[in-house]
Amino acid sequence: MKIYDLTLPITPDLIVWPGDPPLQFSQPYHLERGDICTVTRLSLSVHTGTHLDAPAHFVPGGAGVEVLALSTLIGPALVVEALAVPALTAAVLAALPIPSGTERLLVKTDNAARWTVGETVFYEEYVAVTADGARWLVDNGIKLIGVDYLSVAPFAELVSPHQILLNAGVIPVEGLNLDGVPPGPYQLVCLPLLIPGSDGAPCRAVLLTAD
Repeated sequence: MKIYDLTLPITPDLIVWPGDPPLQFSQPYHLERGDICTVTRLSLSVHTGTHLDAPAHFVPGGAGVEVLALSTLIGPALVVEALAVPALTAAVLAALPIPSGTERLLVKTDNAARWTVGETVFYEEYVAVTADGARWLVDNGIKLIGVDYLSVAPFAELVSPHQILLNAGVIPVEGLNLDGVPPGPYQLVCLPLLIPGSDGAPCRAVLLTAD
């Protein structure tokens, strides 16, 4: 079995969403300083790095992470490439080789290369799902949509795509590192931290293939 780890390492250099609390990493106790053990302290937004959104993120009264079905987060998934496009519109998604019945869709775009080169500055023109693209996903039975930058929605159009997806129960998984992952079918395992009432959670996301 081959395993692709799609998770961004949480380090002090990791890009965070503009305005989010900065990532704080410290080790108040350390064996090398003569302490009896090493303890790491981490302070971060739940939307840091590879993470998912719960309905509470954009839907008033929406559910938190604890109610998301693990059966949606684990199972067959399809990776498709949408390269050299500025946005994932309905027309772009309709032209991709997405078989009927696909429920977990991960879209590799030009964003993917940004993680490989180690960019440390937020890029506002990232490729994301527009409002009509979000409606296409809902209408075509997608239950989980994975994207390779920090938001499923464009920087200038944050609210509508999120609301369309989350109101329909579609789970956005954001901040995936899909660089080096060939298009095709896989088994996805995407497990968020169990934070009751939270509007999102960091995830460890991997793809499995029998290849």
